[in-house]
Amino acid sequence: MGKEGDGYMGLPVVPVKKTAVTASKKLTFKEKLSYGFGDIGNGLMFDMGQLYLLKFYTDVLGISAYWGGLVFLISKIFDAFADTSVGAFVDSRTNFSKRGKFRPFILWGTVPLALMTVISFLAPDFSDNGKIVWAFITYMGFGLAYSIVNIPYGSLSAAMTQDPIDRASLGSFRAIGSQMALLISGMAVIPIVVQFANKEVGYIVAISVMVIFGIIFHLICYHNTTENVIRAPKNEKVPLSTLFKALVSNRPLIVLCLAALFMITSSNIRNAVQLYYLEYNLKNPELMSILSFLSIGLAVVGSMFIPTMVKRIGKKNTFMLGLMVCIASDVLNFVLPTGTATFLTIFSLGNFGLSFALGLPWVMIADSIDYHEWNSGERTEGIVYSTYSFFRKLAQALAGFIPGVALGLIGYVPNIQQSADTLLGLKGLLFLAPAALNIIGLIILFFFYNLTDNLYSKIVADLKERNKDNQLDLN
Repeated sequence: MGKEGDGYMGLPVVPVKKTAVTASKKLTFKEKLSYGFGDIGNGLMFDMGQLYLLKFYTDVLGISAYWGGLVFLISKIFDAFADTSVGAFVDSRTNFSKRGKFRPFILWGTVPLALMTVISFLAPDFSDNGKIVWAFITYMGFGLAYSIVNIPYGSLSAAMTQDPIDRASLGSFRAIGSQMALLISGMAVIPIVVQFANKEVGYIVAISVMVIFGIIFHLICYHNTTENVIRAPKNEKVPLSTLFKALVSNRPLIVLCLAALFMITSSNIRNAVQLYYLEYNLKNPELMSILSFLSIGLAVVGSMFIPTMVKRIGKKNTFMLGLMVCIASDVLNFVLPTGTATFLTIFSLGNFGLSFALGLPWVMIADSIDYHEWNSGERTEGIVYSTYSFFRKLAQALAGFIPGVALGLIGYVPNIQQSADTLLGLKGLLFLAPAALNIIGLIILFFFYNLTDNLYSKIVADLKERNKDNQLDLN
C-alpha cells in the first residue's frame, strides 16, 4: 500500500513541467509512416509464430498436432495475463525521460524479442516429452518478450494525437505495416527454407533474416515518432478495484474486445491453415508466395482507403463493411470447386475487405482510451490497450488450439497424401470456420458499439478543456 503523496500503485511522484496541450498537433507523413514501420517490425517476429510455428512443430520438431495446438492455447493464455501485467507496469511509471512513456520499450525490447523468435524455431534432439516442454518454454518466453514491445507500441498511437483524421491515418499505416509484414513473411520464408536440405537449418536462416529486418523497422519507429498526449501523474493512488470498475463501464472497449475475439480467431485460423491447404488441396506449397503477394498486396491497398472510408461512412460502418466482404469471400471459396485461379482471386478480394476490419480496431481502441479518461478521469493507455490485447491473445490461443485439434479430428497425417474427407476438412477449416466467427463479430459490433463519431468529437473537446493545464513537457 502506498502512503499519502505516492503515485499510482504506490510509486513516487516525480515533479514535472506542464505545458499547453498538444493533443491536436498534426502529425507529419514521416511520423505516420514510421509508426506503421513499427508494426512491420512486430509482424516480422510475431507472424513467424502465427504462420509457420504449428507446421514447424508437427513436421520438424516432431510433436503431434494436438500438442502443438495445446502449446498455442496455454502459451497465449499466459501471454494474455502477461499483457495486462505489462500494461499496468507501463501505466505505473511516473518518471519519464525525453524518450517518453512508451517509446523506450520499443528501443530496449526489440533485440530480446528477436532472439526469442529465433529460439522458438530450434528443434533440439530431446525426447518426445522434452520436445513438448521445450515448445512450451520457448513460446511462452517469446510471448512475454512480445508483450514488452507490443503493449507500449499499441498504446503509443493514443499518445501521438487525438485528431480523429490523424488517428485514422495511424490506424491505416499500422494496418499497412501489418499487411506488409505478412507479405514479406509469406513471400520470403518458405522460398528460403526450401533452399536447404535440412528444414530446421532452413527455418533458422529464414527466421533470422526476418528478425534482423524487424529490429531495423522497430528502431525507425522509435527514432521518428513523438508522444504528444501524456498527462501529468496524479498525486493520489488509484485502487485497482476502481480501475477495474472503470474498464467494465467502458462499453466501447468491451464491445471491441468481444468483436476482436471472434475476428482475430477467424483471421489466425486462416493463417494457420492456409499452408496446409496449399500443400495438400492445391498440391503447391510454394504458391504461398503468390498468395501473399496478391491477397496481402490488395489488403495493403485496402488499408490506404481507411481514412477516406472513415470520413464518408464512419469507423463502425467501415469496420462492418470489411467483415461482410470477408465473410462473402469465404463462403464463395467453400461452395465453389477447388481451383488455384478461383481460390487466389476470391481469397485476395476477401483480404482487401478484411483490411478495413483489421485496421479500424487500432483507431477505435485509441478512441476508447479517450472515452475511458472522459468517463473515469484516469488516463491509463497501457491498461486499456492491454485489456484489448488480452482478448486478442485469447483469440490467438483459440486460433492455435482449434487447428491443432481439428487437424487430428479430420485425420491429418504429416507428409502423406490426405484422404478426400481430410481435404474437405481442410477446406472447411480455411473457409467456413472463419466465416462463422466473423458473422458473430459482426453481430456484436452492429448491435452494441455505441461510440459514435459525434460523441467522440465531444469527448475530445471536453478533454482538451479539462486537461489544458495537465500536460507533460518531454522536450
